[in-house]
Amino acid sequence: MGTRATKSTAREREVDEKEQYERLSSFRWQLRRFLRASEDICRDVGITALHYQVILHTQGFEGREWASIGELAERLQARPHGVVALVTRCEQAGLVERRANEKDGRLVEVHLTAKGRRHLKRIAELHREELAQLAAVVEAASEG
Repeated sequence: MGTRATKSTAREREVDEKEQYERLSSFRWQLRRFLRASEDICRDVGITALHYQVILHTQGFEGREWASIGELAERLQARPHGVVALVTRCEQAGLVERRANEKDGRLVEVHLTAKGRRHLKRIAELHREELAQLAAVVEAASEG
């Protein structure tokens, strides 16, 4: 009798694992769909997805309207020297500007320009529907 119960429990674990894999697969697929839609939205507005992430993350810190290169590197999960080059491209596109920190001149603040703010607002609005769909998938993936 113990063997039958053990086989039943093992089979239930396999079914549970399979369901978990299905949820994770769906999540990864939906996440990739979201990222692809985001790339398309950015392209339609006239900037790259990386430019969008830079302008978005400049606004991601409570109580201020800027981000440092190090903070952007952390948010982008990139190396600081690569982020410097990316910020330079964003600056050349008129999306951001660099400013020395008033208290510590060694610290460089990355601020949005009026153009960057307009693009950020437009892209964020276009992301709302996609985000709602992704939120439902995240919730389903975290069940069980």
